[in-house]
Amino acid sequence: MPIESQESPIQLLGLPQDNNASYLSGPSMAPARIREAFFCDSANLWTETGFDLSDQKLWQDAGDVALYGKARSDAFELIHSTITKLIKSGHQVLSLGGDHSVSFPAISAHAENHEGLSILHIDAHPDLYDDMQGNPHSHASPFARLMESGRIDRLVQVGIRTLNGHQREQAARFGVEIHEMRDLSGVASIRFDGPVYLSLDIDALDPAFAPGVSHYEPGGLSTRAVLDIIHNFDGQLIGADIVELNPHRDPGNITAMVAAKFTKEIMGRLLMDRK
Repeated sequence: MPIESQESPIQLLGLPQDNNASYLSGPSMAPARIREAFFCDSANLWTETGFDLSDQKLWQDAGDVALYGKARSDAFELIHSTITKLIKSGHQVLSLGGDHSVSFPAISAHAENHEGLSILHIDAHPDLYDDMQGNPHSHASPFARLMESGRIDRLVQVGIRTLNGHQREQAARFGVEIHEMRDLSGVASIRFDGPVYLSLDIDALDPAFAPGVSHYEPGGLSTRAVLDIIHNFDGQLIGADIVELNPHRDPGNITAMVAAKFTKEIMGRLLMDRK
């Protein structure tokens, strides 16, 4: 599927931050591991939807945002400003985390540049805590902060299987649409009228498919189920992130290969959805 040469290439951006994690460090190493897996000779660079990602006109590697040693506020501001600059230059941005806290500044930048933005959030956890371990910007809180901003039209979550009382209250407060793992019957009919940002936490998958995560939560999605969502949800994808791969817990780079597969297919969806 050829794409017009004047289109700005997708920017692949690393966000190597994990100092907002509540349990284990390690996700800051993920962008490098996903890039290695992306180019692994055991696979090729074609998406299932027919795009040849060896074509350098389709995407570029923007490198990593220099987050090491940065205070939380400084790191978030740097993520936000870097993504804002790329968007204003006409690029779509696919970010590689990092823990899930990086989604707050990343999605905020998109929301400020795409009116009526909705979020499709695939995860084992709703990440709606008002505060986690005294940190309101924990990786367990980004979607509470985003919904408080008033800039998000809809938040639709898929794969959730850890709801507690507090997060149920938060979901009701913000009007979150949750498709829990115990009932995914409505996922095929998810439809968005405006621009959509996809936030994909690797621990949405069952640990049998993706063991390289900090938080094991059995009973999750298969790799193919996530690919089906990426390929088939009804809406226009304008940006995305993939987060929470922890290479310390990833035997044989199994999960890195899964993340690389998702990277390719999300790129394909971004290319497909260009007007």
